[in-house]
Amino acid sequence: MTVFHEPLQQQVSEVISELKHKPGALLPILHAIQERLGYIPPESVGSIAEALNQSRAEIHGVISFYHQFRTTPPGKHQVEICRAEACQAMGARQLEAHAKSSLGIDYHQTTGDRTLTLEPVYCLGNCACAPSVRVNDEIVGRVTADKFDQLVSELQTQKLEVLS
Repeated sequence: MTVFHEPLQQQVSEVISELKHKPGALLPILHAIQERLGYIPPESVGSIAEALNQSRAEIHGVISFYHQFRTTPPGKHQVEICRAEACQAMGARQLEAHAKSSLGIDYHQTTGDRTLTLEPVYCLGNCACAPSVRVNDEIVGRVTADKFDQLVSELQTQKLEVLS
């Protein structure tokens, strides 16, 4: 059995207490937990199931059905590659292969240094500038392998402030 850290458990319990009486409370609870913690700890499934009088399998089924729910902590930065038709027609598949290879991770994974999480997305609404990626909240168009590497390098570089 995995240890559920006290601060996380307390935050999950607060969310459950606030929302469990609402109709259709499961999705609001899952969204609130992810918003607060950045992910849904697998250890929280039992507490959610008990509060809603559902099985763990039902809760897990909902979490795994919706791709936006995460069960692991995300990296510091999230990089999403658009997989919609326009981006695919303009080289998104080659770009995602390059991204996976250069980062050494697959979709829904985080780099070992916890800097970057790579996610697929289905249309960023930037079709005229395909292929597109979203880095945190910024959409970048006409992304090549070189441009992707430059974006990643900027994210991995830490800015230092020199005090005089």
